[in-house]
Amino acid sequence: MTRWRLPGGLRLWVGGGSLLLVAIALWTHGQEVLALAPDQRGWALLLLGLSLTVAAQWANGLAWWALLRWLQLPLPLVPMLLLFVRTNLLKYLPGGVWHQVSRVRLLRERGCSGRRALLSVLLEALLMVIAALCLIPLGGLQGGLALVSPLALLVLRPRWLNPLLERLLRSKRRLLRGDQDGADEPQSDGAFEPLVGAPWQPLLLEFPFLAFRFAGFACCVQTFSGAGAVGWGGWIAAFALAWSAGLVVPGAPGGLGVFELVLLARVADWVPEAEVLAVLVSYRLISVLAELLAAGGAELDGRFSMPITG
Repeated sequence: MTRWRLPGGLRLWVGGGSLLLVAIALWTHGQEVLALAPDQRGWALLLLGLSLTVAAQWANGLAWWALLRWLQLPLPLVPMLLLFVRTNLLKYLPGGVWHQVSRVRLLRERGCSGRRALLSVLLEALLMVIAALCLIPLGGLQGGLALVSPLALLVLRPRWLNPLLERLLRSKRRLLRGDQDGADEPQSDGAFEPLVGAPWQPLLLEFPFLAFRFAGFACCVQTFSGAGAVGWGGWIAAFALAWSAGLVVPGAPGGLGVFELVLLARVADWVPEAEVLAVLVSYRLISVLAELLAAGGAELDGRFSMPITG
């Protein structure tokens, strides 16, 4: 039976639709957004937000390194941090998976099995989403969402985690073909080896990463809006939900459009739309610039001390 598929795939339609809706909102409130130009204090806050978001890149890399060790891949810390931040920018390429493809390939070049390398990038994304969902209760009950979101922790129980990872490995096996030898991985078609225990330490290290990310976002909020009626707990909850959606929903690379649309929908009843749009535009610019700075710093450090070939 032939399955009907959307021309271009679901990712293209969701990403394009999200970007279109955000672009319409910007067009409608363009003059109001431009009127919210930051003053000297605002520019200082945005600079602080940029610094915090750069720090978040390295915190994220540290969590990934801890995950590698949990997967019994005892690789050195500094080269893995450099590898992680150098590949971050690749997520903005069409497809949104090339940062994962690059990490799998580079890990395999260091002698890691293709299966474990692939598990490291799949589990990393899963842990980030679970950690973000655990922050949603900070915004109050939110119609019961705060009671449901922490249940994501149950996914880490081995009886549920292993079947989920087995399905993900099958569906994402194309990542192993990101290099010429991926299809020849000896274990790629073998039986799935269940993981023992749960990656609690890597999960805990995702919270400092999210704290840095939100702190950078909060600087944008403080510049153009302030906590206001939403409160900082509400902003954290909205940020966590939107950021999770940007990771999970198949849209534009890097969550572009999906993150903005979800956050806009969450706070639109309490914050003027022009202020939210100014926050979102400034934060997106800060995020991309922070990833550029972190990747550039890692590239220079790699050239002068521990180069990572790839």
